[in-house]
Formats: sequence, structure tokens, C-alpha cells
Amino acid sequence: MIEQILIVCAGNICRSPMAEGLLKKTLPNIQVSSAGLSALVGHGADPIAIKIMADAGIDISAHRAHILTAAIAREADIILVMDELQKQQISIQYPFVRGKLFKLAEFRAQDIPDPYGQKPEIFQEVFILIQESVNEWSKRINSLN
Repeated sequence: MIEQILIVCAGNICRSPMAEGLLKKTLPNIQVSSAGLSALVGHGADPIAIKIMADAGIDISAHRAHILTAAIAREADIILVMDELQKQQISIQYPFVRGKLFKLAEFRAQDIPDPYGQKPEIFQEVFILIQESVNEWSKRINSLN
């Protein structure tokens, strides 16, 4: 039974807050949180990410960035990252997560690029990738639960 999902990206202000918001909407009975490998601790989500999510009917304006810790990683049933490098870094730093650590776009064998500092159009493209990946994970998690 999957009860807790952790989404991880670099700064925890763009991709992971968007994925967290989408997963919370599609999997309302599961605890979803996010963190960053080099999180801008305490910072809110990027304003472009907030706008894109608001346009999708999801409010992430209260989000505050958290750093990934062993305790947070240990609590999660599934950890979803944005790219292969993050997956490798986390599996080296926290070997106990192997077997529950996947890329968000795992089923597409794809990385989700970081839109930080990019134009809104790039954020929108990243949002679409995240949304498609979240939809796939939601189907699979629902079938497991």
C-alpha cells in the first residue's frame, strides 16, 4: 500500500512543487510532499510555476522549499525525481531508498528539464511533461492501492 510519495528536484521551487500539487489533486488519499537536493530552504515556488498551476486550478502559493534529508527519504513509500543524475545522487547518499526511487518520467525513459530562470513557455512545456508523468503514476498507484 502506497501512503506517502516524495517528489524531489534541485531547488524545490519549480518542478517538484508543480508535481506535488498535481499528485495531491489526482491522489487525494495519499500524503504527497516535496524536497530539493540543494533546496532554497524557505523560499516559495517560482512565480511562473505558481501562475501555471493556478491556471490549472491548483494553488501552490503557500509552498516553501525543504531540503532532502534521510528522515524524509525514509518515510516515503515512493520517491520520484526529475532526472537520472538526481536518481544516482540520492541512491548513493541514501542507499536504503533503492527499490522505491524512480524518475517521474520513468515510463517515458525521459528526464524532466529544470525550467528555473527560463521563459514562461519553457515552464509550460515542463508542466506538460510533469502532468503527463503524474497521470501515468496516478493510474499505476491507484491500481496498486
